[in-house]
Amino acid sequence: MGVKNLWDILESCKKTLPLHYLQNKRVCVDLSCWMVQLQNVNKSHCPMKDKVYLKSLFHRLRALIALNCSLIFVTDGSIPAIKLATYRRRLNSGSEVENQVTQEGINSKKLSSLRRNMGSEFSCMIKEAKVLGLALGIPCLDGIEEAEAQCALLNLESLCDGCFSSDSDIFLFGARTVYRDICVGEGGHVVCYEMADIEQKLGFGRNSLITLALLLGSDYSHGVHGLGPGSACKIVKSVGDKDILQKIASEGLSFAKKTKNSKNQGRAKCNDNATTLHHEVSTNGSNHNLQRDNQCLQVVEAYMKPKCHSADSDVVHSVLAQHPFQREQLHQLCAQLFDWPPDKTDEYILPKIAERNLRRFAKLRSTSSLLGVDIPLNEIPVKCPVSAIIKCRKAHGKECFEVSWDELDGIKTSVVPADLIESACPEKIKEFEDRRALEKKNQRKPRPKKSEQKCSMAEIDLKLKDLLLDTELGSKSVTIASREVISGKMITATEGNSVYHGLDVILESECKDDHKNAALSPQTSTIAPKHEVVDLLSPSPQVLSQNVSRYTKMNGQNISVIDLSDSETERSPEHAKKARELRLFLASIRDK
Repeated sequence: MGVKNLWDILESCKKTLPLHYLQNKRVCVDLSCWMVQLQNVNKSHCPMKDKVYLKSLFHRLRALIALNCSLIFVTDGSIPAIKLATYRRRLNSGSEVENQVTQEGINSKKLSSLRRNMGSEFSCMIKEAKVLGLALGIPCLDGIEEAEAQCALLNLESLCDGCFSSDSDIFLFGARTVYRDICVGEGGHVVCYEMADIEQKLGFGRNSLITLALLLGSDYSHGVHGLGPGSACKIVKSVGDKDILQKIASEGLSFAKKTKNSKNQGRAKCNDNATTLHHEVSTNGSNHNLQRDNQCLQVVEAYMKPKCHSADSDVVHSVLAQHPFQREQLHQLCAQLFDWPPDKTDEYILPKIAERNLRRFAKLRSTSSLLGVDIPLNEIPVKCPVSAIIKCRKAHGKECFEVSWDELDGIKTSVVPADLIESACPEKIKEFEDRRALEKKNQRKPRPKKSEQKCSMAEIDLKLKDLLLDTELGSKSVTIASREVISGKMITATEGNSVYHGLDVILESECKDDHKNAALSPQTSTIAPKHEVVDLLSPSPQVLSQNVSRYTKMNGQNISVIDLSDSETERSPEHAKKARELRLFLASIRDK
């Protein structure tokens, strides 16, 4: 619990930070607080035997491992003697404590600390969490008494960067940075309180917070009856942080009595009995006396000098060392607790372990750079864990890279943030970009120049025209019959030219005759079609029948003119096929 209403008093100092803020930090964890949080979240939905709270702890740990956040579990030891009354009250009749007190023979006024019941259900949960943490490479420090006091000592001695705890009295033990809540899902964050902000914004130091515990109540004291958080804060501020504990040592809580009496007298000037009623402040329903002052001094001493492992002890040094990840032990544990096969366990944890190793490498390069030592990637004594970048990816809207890992058993590739690669090994990004540019260059076809494009387009147009002309000549019915010149003798090249000239004359005269015939017979049902130019140099179709219509004499030679029948110029299946292919070809050209 901690100090009553203290979290509400510190609300203005609360900061919600992204989970990435914990990168490369060492943080102590009050394991009891975490297990209580996870148990309360899951016990209403799932039975305890499903161990959902332990699965939630596993996923929380793997998220922090990926950030290279070094965790230290801290567990509670014996119950402080000054806390026994509160502990009995929490257990609803205190059967567990009372049985142990009877066995230990603690019946005197001065009680000693009480060993916890390690066979309780909650103690078994703590044991499971410790074993899971050790398999993941997370050490555990068993406290002498209060776990939050041990966490605060490590933070105060700068042996860790912060503490995870939901007990507000951790500030009274000397903690400087406290993380109260954590969320590891999408958009993960932590709720953080800094002692520096509390001192600056509220004017409360460690001494002031201890005084608030005496006035409002905490695990060690009942507080002043009828005094609220607002009045308590005003009383503490009126004295000041430096002198507040000295004033308590000399006067006890009488200064609080005087402050409250003056307020009560001002409110009841017209009532003489009112001042008499509030003449003294009752502390938990009893008069303030010497015994109460001694109890206040004991509370102050419990907060200022808690029983903890010293910062230079061997136990503390052992947990501060780096502990290895035990893969085989984790396989066995997850199979026993969650019924997971080894492949599933590796799928969950190995990408996070690989990302943690890369962050450690990035931290090494960053530290050496700050010291003015810039070593090339291939000359660093510690080998880069990334073998190569495979492709670009996006995860939760963030730019990422899929990379292949070097010398990491059980995993070949995984996705990591792009900014992490940039800080750890920017040389790998350059290699990836150069390789991708080369691949694109090899795949790209050379584009022709504009002049070559014009020439090629002109050639295509010419070929299309010729092809279209040949197809139309073969598919349409021709009204003017083709003439073939038959000569009995061999025609020389010069003679051939004269014969072609003569044939042009004959064709021209025939065209005139056809125009005349069409004009003389307008009432006929057949209309003469438009004449088309016939390429005499192209091969002629196979002649089925030849009828000699008339003879013409040119250059002293007899020339036979052949008329082709209509059946010879009808559309053949071959012509239809060629025409269809041409139309398809033209359509594809238009589309392109």
